[in-house]
Amino acid sequence: MNVTVEDIPSSKIVYMRQKGPYGMANSQLMEKFKGWVQSNSFTDSMSVILGIAQDNPALVEPENCRYDACLVVPEDYSVNSDEVSAGSIRGGSYAVFKIPHTAEAVQKAWVDIFTELANQGLTLDETRPILERYTVELVNHHYCEICVPVQ
Repeated sequence: MNVTVEDIPSSKIVYMRQKGPYGMANSQLMEKFKGWVQSNSFTDSMSVILGIAQDNPALVEPENCRYDACLVVPEDYSVNSDEVSAGSIRGGSYAVFKIPHTAEAVQKAWVDIFTELANQGLTLDETRPILERYTVELVNHHYCEICVPVQ
C-alpha cells in the first residue's frame, strides 16, 4: 500500500451528518452534500471534501453511528444554511493511504490499513477519527486518500 505520514492542520469544516448503520446511506449523504457544495460555489481545484466515520461500530450500536460529509472552509466562513452545520477537525500526524476511488478499493483498504500501520511501526491515535479525503486532483485521477491519525 502507498502510505506517507503527513501533518494535517486543524481546520474549520461545514458538514451534513447521517446517523445509523454505516453503508449505502453514507454514499447517499455524500452525493447530497456534493450537490450542496456545487450549489454554493465551493467547487474549485483547492476544494477538500472529507468523509468522517465518527464512531467505531465495534464500540457503538449501529443505529447510533455518525457519518459526516464535510468540506474544509476558510476560518472566517459563516454558515448561512439550515442544510449544513459548522465544526472543526483536530489536526496532527496522519498516515495517508492513497487508494483507487472505487467501492472495492475503499472496502479493502479499511481491512488492510491497520496491518499496514503495524508494519510501518505506527500507532493509531484513537482520540481522532479516520478521514476519507477527496481532492479535485485526486478524484480526477480516480484516487482518494484514507488519513489515519497516528501518535
